[in-house]
Amino acid sequence: MINHLHGLLVEKQPPLLVIDVQGVGYEVLAPLSTFERLPDLNQTVKLLTHLSVREDTQVLYGFSNDAERSLFRTLIRVNGVGPKLALSILSTMDLTGFVQCVHDHNIQRLTRIPGVGKKTAERLVIEMRDRLANWSTNQSSTTTSPRTLGIISPVDDAISALIALGYKPQEASRWVHAVAEDGLTSEALIRRALQSAV
Repeated sequence: MINHLHGLLVEKQPPLLVIDVQGVGYEVLAPLSTFERLPDLNQTVKLLTHLSVREDTQVLYGFSNDAERSLFRTLIRVNGVGPKLALSILSTMDLTGFVQCVHDHNIQRLTRIPGVGKKTAERLVIEMRDRLANWSTNQSSTTTSPRTLGIISPVDDAISALIALGYKPQEASRWVHAVAEDGLTSEALIRRALQSAV
């Protein structure tokens, strides 16, 4: 089991990032909450990880703190929730927001997460309620780092990330353009777009 990676951040295109650890490039999928805390490219980064192993694939997921990884691991134990959906949940809502939805039985808000239908939302509330009874989110950091975008515009980058998370291209484009402002990073655009959608 790979517990964490510590190396140079050489690529970041939500939800994918690549960390170079002594010459070996690790592809890692991470939620948007983690992307918001990443340093600039070619800077040192340390991420906690979870390795998902299936018959035909192995995928490494990365998290900026233990609270995110713990919630991810709790989510994938829910019947019908796999790593991809858990990543989508963490990218759409912050930890406090998700915990609040579960405690408030807010099925309607949960169904706005891509891939979460009414039955899945109800299952999340039922199965996660007890597991999150004493949940604490103060382990998470709120520090945000600006992103080096290269030639890709923040708007196009944000739209691509939303599509990768399971949203329809038309929805992703409409939401991002509705909140776009000069000077915003792609992570900020994605967060605003998701908040306006949810």
